Amino acid sequence: MWKFLGVGLALAAAPAAAQPQASFTNPILYADYSDPDVIRVGSDYYMVASSFHFSPGIPVLKSRDLVHWSILGHVLPRLPFGPLYDMPGPHTLTDKISKPIGGTKYASGVWAPSIRHHAGKFWVYWATPDEGVFMSTATDPAGPWTAPVAVIGKPGLEDPCPFWDEDGSAWLVHGKVGAGPLILHRMAPDGASVLDDGKVIAEDKDKLPVLEGPKLYKRNGWYYIWAPIGGVGTGPQAVGRARDIRGPYEWRTVLEPGTTPVQGPHQGGYVETPSGQGWFAHFNSTGAFGRIVHLQPVRWTGDWPLVGQPIPDKQSGQPVLSHAMPDTGNAPTADRLQDTDEFGAPGLGLQWSWNHNPLDSAWSLARRPGWLRLTALPAEHLAGARNTLTQILQGPSTRITTRIDISRMAEGQRAGLTLFGVRPSWIGVVRSDGINRLTVAIEGDEASGPRLAGATVILAADVSEGQIVRYSYSLDGRRFVPLGKPSWLARFSWWKGSRPGLFTFTRGTLGSAGSIDIDWFRVTRATP
Repeated sequence: MWKFLGVGLALAAAPAAAQPQASFTNPILYADYSDPDVIRVGSDYYMVASSFHFSPGIPVLKSRDLVHWSILGHVLPRLPFGPLYDMPGPHTLTDKISKPIGGTKYASGVWAPSIRHHAGKFWVYWATPDEGVFMSTATDPAGPWTAPVAVIGKPGLEDPCPFWDEDGSAWLVHGKVGAGPLILHRMAPDGASVLDDGKVIAEDKDKLPVLEGPKLYKRNGWYYIWAPIGGVGTGPQAVGRARDIRGPYEWRTVLEPGTTPVQGPHQGGYVETPSGQGWFAHFNSTGAFGRIVHLQPVRWTGDWPLVGQPIPDKQSGQPVLSHAMPDTGNAPTADRLQDTDEFGAPGLGLQWSWNHNPLDSAWSLARRPGWLRLTALPAEHLAGARNTLTQILQGPSTRITTRIDISRMAEGQRAGLTLFGVRPSWIGVVRSDGINRLTVAIEGDEASGPRLAGATVILAADVSEGQIVRYSYSLDGRRFVPLGKPSWLARFSWWKGSRPGLFTFTRGTLGSAGSIDIDWFRVTRATP
């Protein structure tokens, strides 16, 4: 019988008075780790997620208890798929949200990776919608990972997942850009290529609309495909099962919104603990915070999964908002996603990703030890500025502060703290006519503030649960002065939520390239 047990409790040793069970509250990651996939290896759990146009690509997270996670590394040190991932510029901002703008690859890059452990190695598969399906392996999930191999070298594919069966055969399932149909290939045992053109194994636009994100498993002699339907905003989770991996599959919805505020319990991955408990990690779309991660219990009835809290008179469940901790055999940890960086280490913290591949000669942690130096490159707008350094926004409310030295800024240069998206906002400094002025910009509309005579300034952004940002600055680290009006964050765009970041660029080609030095970047989060 499937049971929930509090972590660290032994039934045989239970005292007469019942002890309270450890519990968790959803979301487990109030952060934009979209399209999550999860596996267990031994007593450790690993997660990967979409990273799109950000570099390094494909974050690898680790957990001991399935609830608390930290960043372990990245599969891709850089995005090697083409010159546009290097963001050659300068560029002109457009209002296209889901398509690349000239000279960039916004919304492209890494889509919906899958992670598996096979033959003593970790395997990650992913698609880039414009280039094909790729694979990389590692013996240590922290890296290094092998250079990407093109498993299928053609565009228009998405969401691949590999599977190795007990008889030694290897398979690959994936979708097509535009969501559906699902296609199954025989794959070479080394996982580096497919052996046929593929077979459509699921396509039903009425019963399985917007079918995408397949994950392939085998349990009790059944093959299962877990795949979301209905779109990222409000779509539920479906599962198909068959006795033969090639089908035919019978389908049912296993997780839907029900009466909960989680209106899009969408794409994710299934995993089992050593004790046999089943768990499903999935995302829910939340506007500016992106697609945050929830965890649902799974129990099996008649070889069908029932996910979350059962809905009366239905074969599906609805998301749980809180629940007893998973019985992983490990005590709950204090692991947390990395965020603050004092820039005192030899390398950047694992929380950081550049907007597209960086130009390495234009940033340094060595030129001024204990500080991050960013050298301005030419751009007309922030969305076209190379070497913008970002991390995932964490909720439900967050205060972000950074101290920058502006004494090396050049004419026409802009620099500061941004909440980055397709229509970004920022607080920073603009140097014009030899004067440095504090400035707030909303969607490219700059509003000048007071003149700065000193060399340093502290910039702050307070993000509320209502997804509004309030900018302020301080000259002494104690008194913060509001600048500009509170504004809505950049909404879900380019398939990502709003991202806090550091930037500098020079508008036009005036003068020599200036730079800024960043002393620290600090994040204070409210507990959900």
